Amino acid sequence: MKPNIGINQQNLKKISDILTGVLADGMMLYIKTRKFHWNVSGQSFMEYHKLFESHYKKLEESIDEIAERISKLGFPSIGTTKEFASFSQIKEAPGKNPSSTDMVKELLKDHESVIKTLREKIDECDEKLKDAGTADFLTSLMEDEETLAWTLRRYLD
Repeated sequence: MKPNIGINQQNLKKISDILTGVLADGMMLYIKTRKFHWNVSGQSFMEYHKLFESHYKKLEESIDEIAERISKLGFPSIGTTKEFASFSQIKEAPGKNPSSTDMVKELLKDHESVIKTLREKIDECDEKLKDAGTADFLTSLMEDEETLAWTLRRYLD
């Protein structure tokens, strides 16, 4: 049964598509952060290992919430690595294991890219698609992303 929540089906589909991109970005960041957690080494190994673990756990929570939001709007969520890679702006680097500092720089760049996209999508959901609920949801995700980015940035100061 399709939701009857005051947003037409065409706009619900557009919102679902936006959320699918956000989900894909979150999943790709999760995978990359998890890879870095597994492969970090060097003098500050344990600190970075724990940092990346705390970040991927936060991303895991967000990913689940995004997928559930898509479902609440009446659409199925993507769920394969091929789909995540095709819908995400986050790019992988197979076979490469950067230094811990470069890991932080790469994750920071990715988080900041996601933040910029979320800002655009918040406005689109609120103003163009008339979905204040999803705009608020995306705002909360953006705030979480800003915190993760800020934490990474502090390692580079």
